[in-house]
Amino acid sequence: MSDLPKKAEIRYLMPDGTRPIYIASDGGANAALNIQAKFENITVELFNAREFGNQFSLDVQGFELHEHSSSIPDFYAIQENEFKYVEELKELVLPATGGKTLFVFDHTLRSDSPQIRDRYSIREAAAIAHNDYTDASARKRIKDLMPATQTNTLFKSRFAIVNVWRSIAGPVITSPLTCCDAQTVTEDEIHASERRAKGRIGELELVSYSPKHRWYYYPEMTKNEVLMIKTYDSESKIRAKRSVHTAFKNRLAPENAQPRQSIETRMFVFF
Repeated sequence: MSDLPKKAEIRYLMPDGTRPIYIASDGGANAALNIQAKFENITVELFNAREFGNQFSLDVQGFELHEHSSSIPDFYAIQENEFKYVEELKELVLPATGGKTLFVFDHTLRSDSPQIRDRYSIREAAAIAHNDYTDASARKRIKDLMPATQTNTLFKSRFAIVNVWRSIAGPVITSPLTCCDAQTVTEDEIHASERRAKGRIGELELVSYSPKHRWYYYPEMTKNEVLMIKTYDSESKIRAKRSVHTAFKNRLAPENAQPRQSIETRMFVFF
């Protein structure tokens, strides 16, 4: 294992009273974050999550690591193998969460290499402290994607949105993902922000800095591991409603390190 970073520069929102606007990229070589807001870069301490064993969970810290080998031969052709991958994830996620059913609704491929992004028309690594959904946008996604005859019933029970993130190439070295312990984030540090994409306007959450934040990452994640990240939970009594997360630049990465290539799969989990 290469030298491990003990600090990372995290991009935080600087709230100024205006509503931030996040414009999602279309992918490709020039794909980059486009957010109308003010930010500050803060150097924070990084904790190696592997040193803590199995102490982390979706419902307390908001994230957890699992060993998971997939039979998918090429994640760049995920649409051709989606049924098989969804079945694999059901076998993993439902026992891990205690959910009764799940519904996969998105696969997003990312890389920090312009050449790879250009070749596959995929998106950039999301290097900003954020969470994917607000309460309003989580419920709107269910209304958008589930039959209208089911939504009222679904809203009567607990549901969560879980992101299953994995490397699809070698170990992740250049732009790892780091998650913030949900117990160290307060609601006044969470800021609902508009998210604009082709054909859809939604919301995500951006995050302002606190010295109490504790950031964890799993060094050199392989394609036989997945990181489950909770991005929404309708149950208010659960400690971790979400885990704020971001990519960060590993300044200790060797010059010849393989670029990050990853896929994140989002799903509703119904309890």
